[in-house]
Amino acid sequence: MSKRDYYEVLGVSRDSAEAEIKKAYRRIAMKNHPDRNPDNQEAEDKFKEANEAFEVLSDSEKRSRYDQYGHSGVEGQTSQGYADFGDIFGDIFGDIFGGGRGGGRSGVTKGADLRYNLELDLEEAVKGKTTKIKIPTTVSCEDCDGSGAKPGTKPIDCATCNGHGQVRMQQGFFSVQQTCPRCHGAGKQIKDPCTNCRGQGSVDETKTLSVKVPAGVDTGDRIRLTGEGQAGARGGPSGDLYVEMHVMPHQIFQRDGRDLHCEIPISFIDAAVGGELEVPTLDGRVKLKIPSETQTGKLFRLRSKGVTPIRGGGRGDLLCRVVVETPVNLTGRQKEILEEFRKIQESEGKKQSPRSSSWFDGVKKFVDGLRA
Repeated sequence: MSKRDYYEVLGVSRDSAEAEIKKAYRRIAMKNHPDRNPDNQEAEDKFKEANEAFEVLSDSEKRSRYDQYGHSGVEGQTSQGYADFGDIFGDIFGDIFGGGRGGGRSGVTKGADLRYNLELDLEEAVKGKTTKIKIPTTVSCEDCDGSGAKPGTKPIDCATCNGHGQVRMQQGFFSVQQTCPRCHGAGKQIKDPCTNCRGQGSVDETKTLSVKVPAGVDTGDRIRLTGEGQAGARGGPSGDLYVEMHVMPHQIFQRDGRDLHCEIPISFIDAAVGGELEVPTLDGRVKLKIPSETQTGKLFRLRSKGVTPIRGGGRGDLLCRVVVETPVNLTGRQKEILEEFRKIQESEGKKQSPRSSSWFDGVKKFVDGLRA
């Protein structure tokens, strides 16, 4: 059966550049790769056909003979399928499974990202602040501009891989491409290393950065500072710095999203007859009116005294939970007054302790039920 024109197989014109041919091949190969199309003979045939076409058109000598003589000019010089496993694994499998060759043949790679844990008081998190932080990191060497070579010199092509970063090994029928063991994929060697960075292209440094913390942040929120991470290799771009917020526990308030919570101790007299208290908020003190006969656990909501979230929305509230406090260190006179109060309460026979009365009623019914 006659073969299709290789340019037609890849869907490119006869004057297409090498980059365009490779792009077309990658697109077809990824779509029809056997790992993506198990038990699909049609896809496998298309994959083999594209691989054969690319093997010829990506080689300048083979392409020239093909342009002159057609398939007869390259007959016997193609592998009819999975010829160049090095390129397939590096380019196709890398795209399919998220791998790849890392920095590529040039050795230029982006620097690593960094994380900094920034501790904040609740007030700082709610209102925002600008602070300075010190970051131990690596920065591009100024003497060699990150190349690692002595000023006035340049890295030379690796003698093992001739600057390709990859070496090809023949294993029987297969040709396997691997990272060059000498230059580790960079494709370059530094003959005269920079004395400042010792050929690394980067130096250790402690940077002082100004960080603007917006109002309303909470624990786990992050600020990204682009380019403030580790320096890239061989002049590559620097990574990023992520400043992560950690809000410290507060002695009075607990945060729950946009709301704040606190407990307020009140005397049993204020709880019984009512009163007025000064309550702390993040904006200052406000007066809170306590009605008579207030019980422990009663919640009072102070509108718009909470937090304005960083992601938008109205300001939250402050919820105050009162706790009735039993007096201690009573004087003799105070005890006399309280004893007198108890006698009056008992003589009048009124249920002035609703929770206590209902609880004892429940206990009585439970015990009577056991006896029955």
